[in-house]
Amino acid sequence: MNAQNGCPVIPQPALAREVTAGFVLNKNTALIVDDASLLPAANYLQKQLLLQNAIPLSIQPNGIGAYIRLSLTKKMVAESYQLNMNARQIHISGADEASVFYGIISLLQLAATSQNKSGNLMLQCWNIEDRPAYGWRGLMLDESRHFFGIDKVKSILNWMAFYKLNRFHWHLTDEPAWRIEIKNYPQLALVGGIGSYTNPNAPAQFYTQDQIAEIIRYAGERHITVIPEIDMPGHATAANKAYPQFSGGGSEKHPEFTFHPGKEETYNYLTNILREVNALFPSRMLHLGGDEVSFGNDKWLADPDVKQLMARRQLKTVQEVEQYFMQRMADSVYAMSAKLLAWDEVANMNLPKKQTIVFWWRHDKPQQLETTLNNGYQTVLCPRLPFYFDFVQDSTHSVGRKWNKAYSPLEDVYNFNAANQPGVKAANRNQILGVQANVWTETMADSYRLDYMLYPRIAALAETAWSSAERKNYPSFVRNLKQHFLLYNKERINYFNPFKK
Repeated sequence: MNAQNGCPVIPQPALAREVTAGFVLNKNTALIVDDASLLPAANYLQKQLLLQNAIPLSIQPNGIGAYIRLSLTKKMVAESYQLNMNARQIHISGADEASVFYGIISLLQLAATSQNKSGNLMLQCWNIEDRPAYGWRGLMLDESRHFFGIDKVKSILNWMAFYKLNRFHWHLTDEPAWRIEIKNYPQLALVGGIGSYTNPNAPAQFYTQDQIAEIIRYAGERHITVIPEIDMPGHATAANKAYPQFSGGGSEKHPEFTFHPGKEETYNYLTNILREVNALFPSRMLHLGGDEVSFGNDKWLADPDVKQLMARRQLKTVQEVEQYFMQRMADSVYAMSAKLLAWDEVANMNLPKKQTIVFWWRHDKPQQLETTLNNGYQTVLCPRLPFYFDFVQDSTHSVGRKWNKAYSPLEDVYNFNAANQPGVKAANRNQILGVQANVWTETMADSYRLDYMLYPRIAALAETAWSSAERKNYPSFVRNLKQHFLLYNKERINYFNPFKK
């Protein structure tokens, strides 16, 4: 039986065959680890089976009875794995620890949807050969607008791992608040951390550098890379509240929105910030935003320092000033041996292609994706529709966004096909790193609402990112997903049920 006809794993594997046998998993099942590098993965399996199924496994040198074996093989490519099961053994093999980890995740999903009878977990056996369609399987969380805290971030990371998502894009700074401690500029968090989108007077909330390290460690156990976003030159209001001397002004609707592009001190200040951030995050990727600067650059043309900059550098428009700013900050990022990540506004800039990743988000501007690819940039696809999860999931929903009357139902998230997007041709398809959903939180003031907008669309995102288009099957996905609603209930996740009418 193939994956489309019954394998309960989300995302659907590349190849899955049901075996006419059952495996009884209990406390006497041995866990055999063939390579020491797999001990962290083995420990993760132990912890999750104990937490999820109340079954404590121990690592043994060999198995007299039933056993689970973890091993490495040079015959497979990165992130691919094999899961082979029969009545006596479960064998998970992969090219590296991440590959074996994904095989463990598939096993954990089978275990999560199986019956536990007096400590004996009855597993239907499957033989699975699997690999992801894309290497970048991302989720962005905006915590500037509303702060959720370390426990909620860990919960999201748990579910990302459960669905084999591997990039956590952490939007930590914006207009409402600054959410990361910077030792060199403590007021950024202490003053800039005050407020939220719905309450400008909320007490300061931010992550200390120790907490950042804890989140990175936790994500690393789950093979998730954490990428910070420090937005510039726009969306800088919270930072400018803390250090107004670096403000480039704003507009009536977006006051103090920009960093000042005409002062040399601004570039030193921001480079110092990025040095600390880069030292905290081992991903060696820094997302600088670079979007929507026109919302608040009204005062640039009247500013004497900006005028001098334009004359000195022969810049004719504020757009050219913006590009100059981004190129200066990009140079700072590259000097740290880090990659620059930015939204699709930078697609027309001449940045080093191997050191830059562009995020196409403006679904209404398909030419931006075509330009990005034609200019040779590595690209992550995260168009508003269907991958902005602040858009509502049903036509009857009113709390959240719509684009005219369009929104982002579960099925649209599932059916997104990267290869069919504008400008994607056979010659540039390898520039598409993958897909990402962005959780903007203007309308998500608490974890209860955050859950409602994230689940179950996170599962559809995962299958779009992992499973090849020809293997996807929406009715099969829905059947599997309904079993996961039981898991959401167990974890007290406030999910939206699109099938409940």
